[in-house]
Amino acid sequence: MFRLLLLLLLSSLSLWAQAHILVYHRFADPRYPSTNTSLKQLQKDFLYLQEHGYKVVPLSKLIKALRQHQPIDPRWVIITIDDGFKSFLKAFPIFRSFGYPFTIFINTEPIQKGYPDYLSWQDLKKIGKYGEIGFHSHSHAHLTDLDEHSIITDTQRGIDLFKNYLGYRPRSYAYPYGEYNEKIKKILKSLGFEAIANQQKGVATDPLDLSRIALTPHTTIQKALKIQGVKAQWIEPKNYSPDHLLRHIKVKIDPRYKKAQIYITNAGWQEVEVKDGLIDQNLSIKLTKRRVLMIIKVKNSKISTKLLVRSRYGAK
Repeated sequence: MFRLLLLLLLSSLSLWAQAHILVYHRFADPRYPSTNTSLKQLQKDFLYLQEHGYKVVPLSKLIKALRQHQPIDPRWVIITIDDGFKSFLKAFPIFRSFGYPFTIFINTEPIQKGYPDYLSWQDLKKIGKYGEIGFHSHSHAHLTDLDEHSIITDTQRGIDLFKNYLGYRPRSYAYPYGEYNEKIKKILKSLGFEAIANQQKGVATDPLDLSRIALTPHTTIQKALKIQGVKAQWIEPKNYSPDHLLRHIKVKIDPRYKKAQIYITNAGWQEVEVKDGLIDQNLSIKLTKRRVLMIIKVKNSKISTKLLVRSRYGAK
């Protein structure tokens, strides 16, 4: 019986995803150093993936595997590009030369208005032959500052533009600024998206809450690929409290871990006990920032993260 239970546990762990989803923004555009990647650096990144045995696969392949509970190769890497900037055309030949698939998440409003810094619909038709086009909202607004009607309206505008200019409905969505709450997640799920991506450091585990790692001057591809996740279910808090007070953290994690550390923005790290796979910690922390990052870290620096974002409207 013990051997059977052990085999079941190991089997379930092997099905849990450890794929890494990377995020780029601009290419060869030094006006924006914090989100820019030079073509030389992009070439180095891709050579690193190639030389170290990583497999760059389409986002849709990962989503299919997650939905069908198939094993996830830990060497899988998914490349995403946010915003749909025109500078992607400079990087496009490098993607083609390596044969790497990609998903580019676009904001439809600046494209529809013909802003010169953004790709055109014609560009996207060409690019779409070699990669996937996802949705990054219509207006790139802070969704936590919008009411439900405004979120639905913004989303539907973009969906209609996809249908009109690209001939299909987008299947994947990436939150603008990586910001969301439970209400926003439910709205987008109800609108039929098969994959929803955030921008929190971690690994991909849930098709409707995909962690992605943004590559920046401070987070290199080498650092990004060293990040390993711990399977965790965040029970509390679900959202940013209206009174700005964090009272309780409750998270289910792998019961093999007996101790963990928790990080909270402006409060730092603290040790917590894990009892039968449960972190259940009472707190009294005043939240002063609009965005509050929470991180659970266990042995071997495996992490799980959650972002709380203050909202003008209800978050449930």
